[in-house]
Amino acid sequence: MQLADVRAAEAADAATISRLLAESIRGSYAEILGEIPTRRLVSSQCALPRIRAEIEIPGGAPGWLGWLVATGADGTVLGAVAGGVPVPGEGELYALAVIPGARRGGVGTALLAATGERMRAFGASEQRVALPAPADPSLPFYEKHGFVPLDGANRLGRPL
Repeated sequence: MQLADVRAAEAADAATISRLLAESIRGSYAEILGEIPTRRLVSSQCALPRIRAEIEIPGGAPGWLGWLVATGADGTVLGAVAGGVPVPGEGELYALAVIPGARRGGVGTALLAATGERMRAFGASEQRVALPAPADPSLPFYEKHGFVPLDGANRLGRPL
């Protein structure tokens, strides 16, 4: 298991998070969604100004809890997660990405646990995620952590 420290993202992490998220989306969805939908997803989710604003103004939107990053012993960002509690009682994962070399090493699990703790602190009793595709490559990860299908396309949830 890879050891990772999880902390709130800082402004200096914005470019790394943007790159990590874009690489993760391209690597995971290019074949599943196709080129144009994948580009749209990267464009809408990974824009550096957006990530920077989301880091620098936590709480800037109702229910927004911000970005967390997992770092290795040398301080290198290994993964990132964003979430919030947009509806009372319901935590929502907006993004979770781990660099390929750190996958299956506990980094994603550490990020999921940390964001779950943060959501509980804001009154959430459930954690949910919407996946971009039914054959999403992250589905086994979420199922392993107790997520089950919810009503609606590609939505999963679990109790916190």
